[in-house]
Amino acid sequence: MVILALVLPTWAVLTYVNLARTRREADGSPPPPRPRPRRSPARKAARAAGLACLAGGALHLYGLSYLPFLFPEDACWFNAGTKVTPDSSSALPVSLVCRGEEIVPWWVNPGLLVLAVTAVAATVTSVVLALRRPAGTR
Repeated sequence: MVILALVLPTWAVLTYVNLARTRREADGSPPPPRPRPRRSPARKAARAAGLACLAGGALHLYGLSYLPFLFPEDACWFNAGTKVTPDSSSALPVSLVCRGEEIVPWWVNPGLLVLAVTAVAATVTSVVLALRRPAGTR
């Protein structure tokens, strides 16, 4: 059964490839050139914007993991070690204050700001580069 499922199809594919290569070499023609992938600056900027959005979403979810959802006192218990109700909390900017101490790491909100600015700038750049392409390349 293994011979029928794996060996025979593999043998058939290898035989076909070898026959095609032999026929091409017998003709004397070189192999066809491979087309080079086009990497436009607009596409690169769009990918950078997508990555910045994805990273910003992941960072925001990480920051939201500190916030209270069902049981507010448990948020301070798990993050600060005191079983009290939080003084304040917000989702944007991400903040959780228990007994006057900020629990969310200091780098979460600046990271969100940097990633948001990067995403907006890369999106605008992508649109501008896509619209400014020469007319002959469309």
